[in-house]
Amino acid sequence: MKAKLYLIILLAVTTLYSCKTAKKMYAKGQYEQAVSLAAKELAKKPNDAALQDIILNAYQYAIEDHETRINAQLLSQSDLRYEKIYSEYQDLQRLYNAIKKYPAAYQLVNPTDYTSFITTYKDQAGNAREQRGDALMNQQTKTGYKNAYYEFQKALSLKPNDIVIKQKMDEAYANALTHVVIRPVVRYGFQYSSFSYDYQAFDYDLLRYVQQNNRGQFLAFHNNADPYAVADNTVDLRFSDINIGRYRDQRSTRDVSKQIIAKEIVHKKDSVTYEYITVRAKVTTTTRTLQADGLLQASIMDQNNRRIWSNTFTGDYRWMTTITTYTGDERALSDNDKKLINQRPEFAPSNDEIIRTIMNELRYKTACGISDYYNARY
Repeated sequence: MKAKLYLIILLAVTTLYSCKTAKKMYAKGQYEQAVSLAAKELAKKPNDAALQDIILNAYQYAIEDHETRINAQLLSQSDLRYEKIYSEYQDLQRLYNAIKKYPAAYQLVNPTDYTSFITTYKDQAGNAREQRGDALMNQQTKTGYKNAYYEFQKALSLKPNDIVIKQKMDEAYANALTHVVIRPVVRYGFQYSSFSYDYQAFDYDLLRYVQQNNRGQFLAFHNNADPYAVADNTVDLRFSDINIGRYRDQRSTRDVSKQIIAKEIVHKKDSVTYEYITVRAKVTTTTRTLQADGLLQASIMDQNNRRIWSNTFTGDYRWMTTITTYTGDERALSDNDKKLINQRPEFAPSNDEIIRTIMNELRYKTACGISDYYNARY
């Protein structure tokens, strides 16, 4: 009995709280929220007079608010007035759906179904966006095509099955694209013409990098093989110099000495004396270095063959090894000296290996430079 009484009290308190919440929303002028809350509670207490008053009045005021805004848009000359009217009718239809879920509220209010209005103004809103896109296409500029693409995209969201709008959107996108052709790298002043390096791989890897790091929606990178007769931009890549220097040796010499036992004299069992001599040696350390560097100039040209960007990138290679020798008495050497002397000398890399290393660095720096230029502008 106590449990039943508790449940009744709890239900009454909950209903009272919800009623006050709907009333509070109504008092604040938040009529749509008031309608939703009152409709939900009427399902539990269909004869509650307070809830009935709230939902009837809130619904009427909500309708009047939306109709006022709709009428204002009908008098407007804005290209987007139909889209705004469509949005208002969507809000009204959501209000209808919120009431329809609850039979008690639906029978009391008898809300209006705005489906036909939504269909009409959605179609008109799509037509308006399409017309805006057509006007922008007539500008015949990259900016106009880009903005037209967005208009057609919005129109297609309003009229998703319209094939003509889809074709116009594709056309706008194709015209909005900036096509960048990256030409094969050209060598100038090259000293080592016989080394084995795959320049086609260089071109391919550079193009792939800029394509994969392209953040521009209306930007496309190609090579000369792509079927674009007229490029908006072309990228020229030129080696101005690659230099592999000669070996350079820098020597340092130090004298080392050590006292060693030359003679041992045994006087008797517990009496021994030693004679010492000093042995000497000269240790020579040769530091052998090789330096190589390369330069690559990248230039971006517009359709009028005017340079709009250029940069020169450097690639460096540094190699070093040490060779330790000695003259004199080996006995003067320390253990560390012997370790250095016995260490095998490192062979210098081949010219091919050096140039491949430089080319990899140049390719990376150049690709980053081109990507940074376009990503900052598109």
